[in-house]
Amino acid sequence: MRLDHVQLAAPPGCEAAAREFYGGLLGLPEIDKPEPMLAGGGVWFALDGQELHIGVVTDGYEPATKAHPGLRVGADELDGFAERLRAAGAKVEWDDRYPGVRRFFTADPFGNRVELLA
Repeated sequence: MRLDHVQLAAPPGCEAAAREFYGGLLGLPEIDKPEPMLAGGGVWFALDGQELHIGVVTDGYEPATKAHPGLRVGADELDGFAERLRAAGAKVEWDDRYPGVRRFFTADPFGNRVELLA
C-alpha cells in the first residue's frame, strides 16, 4: 500500500486561487481531472508520484486548520519558499518542535493548513 493522493477541501469558485497558490507559488504542475469529475469543480496537481486534489465543498465549507499535507522540499529550497509565500501575503510560521527537521506552516487561500519541510 502507498499513498495515492491527498484531498483538501475548498469553497466553490476556488480554482483560480488554487492554481495561483499550488501551481504558481508552490510550483506544482496541474493535471487533468477525469472528464466525469469536471462538473464538481476543483483542481488537481501532481506531486512526485502522488497527487494533491483540491475538491469543492458546496455546503458549509470549513478549512482544515490542524489536518494538513506535509510537502517536503530540498533543504536549499525551504527559505525561498518561505520568502515567496510571505511576499505573496501568506503567513509563514516556523516551527522547531520536530528535532532535526526545518519546517514551517502556512495556509492556502482557503485557510487550509499546509506544512513545508526540509
